[in-house]
Amino acid sequence: QVQLVESGGALVQAGGSLRLSCLASGSIFSINVMGWYRQAPGKQRELVAAVTNGGATNYADSVKGRFAISRDNAKNTVSLQMNSLKPEDTAVYYCNARTFAYVNYWGPGTQVTVSS
Repeated sequence: QVQLVESGGALVQAGGSLRLSCLASGSIFSINVMGWYRQAPGKQRELVAAVTNGGATNYADSVKGRFAISRDNAKNTVSLQMNSLKPEDTAVYYCNARTFAYVNYWGPGTQVTVSS
């Protein structure tokens, strides 16, 4: 089992920045990929960014050049630096951990609201 807890969500003006963090605990050794997803009202949950155990990253086209994901395996954390935020970035952001056995774990989510 893996437990995930997010922090850092807030209300911010368009053009501003936020940093989300996620702390993992439990069976840390089983985690391969860690990432961030988001879900806006009335929309499906979508991948924002992910990073593998080896450091390879993947980003949604909508956030490329604005968001940066980083992972600290020593501290069991994954962070998402979000710059140049837009109103369309408003969503609940979820931390995700996928194990080598392709089991997914989710955090409870943190709200990010970008005002225009």
